[in-house]
Amino acid sequence: MTKSILHLVKYSGPFAFIKPWTAVRDSETYSQQFLTPSITEGIEKKLFPYLLGATGIHKIRRHRLRYEGMSMQMEQTQTRGWNKVSKKMERPRSILYRGVLLNPTLYLAFGTEEDARIASTQHICLCRNEDILLPDEQIRSVTENDFDEDLEQFSGFELIFEQNEQAFLVGHNRWNKAEPMHGWLKTYGNPVTTFS
Repeated sequence: MTKSILHLVKYSGPFAFIKPWTAVRDSETYSQQFLTPSITEGIEKKLFPYLLGATGIHKIRRHRLRYEGMSMQMEQTQTRGWNKVSKKMERPRSILYRGVLLNPTLYLAFGTEEDARIASTQHICLCRNEDILLPDEQIRSVTENDFDEDLEQFSGFELIFEQNEQAFLVGHNRWNKAEPMHGWLKTYGNPVTTFS
């Protein structure tokens, strides 16, 4: 049985970091390999600002994320408070290590071609403002079966937003009163591609 048609927009960039909800100030953290419901909702609200007053995901039907590897990068941080040291005010500094995704590719699947067209004219950020992913101008329309079965084109990680025996806690939804979010991770093909 053929499922519905999905209209895909492909986004890519040199690097990205998706901060796990459990990493508050860990000295070493690796990027998450999937989008949570609140991240997806945030991307949707950026692409369609008229949805800012609405709760939930209305336009993005599915996603798929793959990358070429991870790179440990150092990030310097400062505390919020100030200390008086030798007649001057200083903020203590610290170094954090972030495992960022190299050359991530993200497919966002929309239910209508018009929504995909609007999305294909804008950049997105997965979590950090410096991690810009740019859209491919071409919109691909495929069946949901093809999106699931064409592992050459659409390999990657996807968090399925539902709670079942495979689901795990992926964070708390900032858009909906910090409600717990659950999902289960599905892997399609080889989500870690070779360097090009």
